Amino acid sequence: MSINLSNHLIKAAKVSGQVALSFSLLLATNFTLPAAELAPLGNESVTTKVTTKPVRDIIDQANLASYYAGDDGRAEARMIIVDENGNRQMRQFTILRKDEKDLGDQDMLVFFSQPSNVKDTVFRVEKQLESDDNRWLFLPALDLVKRISAGDKRTSFVGSHFYYEDVSGRNPKEDNFTLVSEDKDSYLINAVAKDRQSVEFSRYTVKIDKANFLPIETIYFDQSNQAVRKMTVLQVKNIDGIATVMKSRIINLSNNSYTEMQFRHVKYNLGLPDNIFSERSMRTPPKAWLE
Repeated sequence: MSINLSNHLIKAAKVSGQVALSFSLLLATNFTLPAAELAPLGNESVTTKVTTKPVRDIIDQANLASYYAGDDGRAEARMIIVDENGNRQMRQFTILRKDEKDLGDQDMLVFFSQPSNVKDTVFRVEKQLESDDNRWLFLPALDLVKRISAGDKRTSFVGSHFYYEDVSGRNPKEDNFTLVSEDKDSYLINAVAKDRQSVEFSRYTVKIDKANFLPIETIYFDQSNQAVRKMTVLQVKNIDGIATVMKSRIINLSNNSYTEMQFRHVKYNLGLPDNIFSERSMRTPPKAWLE
């Protein structure tokens, strides 16, 4: 991926605390469409003034806010999975994440602790912006490290409404983005996959909060332009000067089933060593960094 966000934008976002460790859904773009060329999408109407700010800058800052808080981070998370009949399941895990550089490659480990059927399962990601991400899942019952193929990235993450790709982030080279509209509080951006055969959606829209550049709502549309999947940020908290998503929800709009993600004990800039992001840590977790 080629992301040429200027150094002053990165520094401004860092200093102002407009960064967060979250599963917000979005990334960077490849072009700017002037306001005069924008048109309503589907049944949407554009009634607000469109900014002259380049859409690329907006999405770069949203990507920075969503995935690159500090140099590294740790958080405990819980997923509450609710099916269409109201039956509930829970997944609890700890996330470790380290950046090679802002808006660059990244390492991530997710260690599951509850319930018993997923305990000690580990999800590992090598985020590579110039190629497909590497993703693995350690299955303790089989003592097996399973590679997750690129074709499986848009499948359910451990039975939830989140996809594997939602967790580590979608490669920004895969989509084109346009700025649709804005109001005093947010930007609305539309995204279309370059390879439409590789995804289940026709497009998605992202609402980005102007105050902190966090994507606060993402809606996916099917080939008939019907909304089918929606992500909403429910709670944001300031942690060490950093706007941090503490609760979000993804809902299947066809049957109202959903998964709610809750975060706690979020910490940044821990000095995580590079060598813990390895297959060895999947089999023998680095307890000093998990407790």
